[in-house]
Amino acid sequence: MKKKLNCVLLVDDSATDNFLHKRIIQKADITNHIEIAENGEEALNFLVKKGKWEKPESSYCQPELILLDINMPVMDGWQFLEEYNKLEEVQKGKIVIIMLTTSLNPSDKIKAETMLESECFRYKPLTPEVISEIIQIHFPEYL
Repeated sequence: MKKKLNCVLLVDDSATDNFLHKRIIQKADITNHIEIAENGEEALNFLVKKGKWEKPESSYCQPELILLDINMPVMDGWQFLEEYNKLEEVQKGKIVIIMLTTSLNPSDKIKAETMLESECFRYKPLTPEVISEIIQIHFPEYL
């Protein structure tokens, strides 16, 4: 049996994309725990265990993978990354962040690669092939 990711956090305001991406992740069987935040602010609250995610330490599941949309209300993906970089190391953990977007703006891809320090920009929708590629590149010990 292969090792699974601790948790995957989907950060997207689209219920349709979240439903589809959750199904693809479940079929890939890479984790037993998927959380959904509808914007960057909710995602930050999840990471710092605040608001609706304020729960006992034993029930918190720190994500190892975040799939982050760029364009969202309240706090977009860029604002999330700026605030994420201010978190304490223990709150950041060893999280791989993948920008998953419909944006066709080439500057978004360049900005994502600069802010994330790696090739972490993919176009929606998420596919089984993309999930497989993400695991192979970022989590080879899980294969």
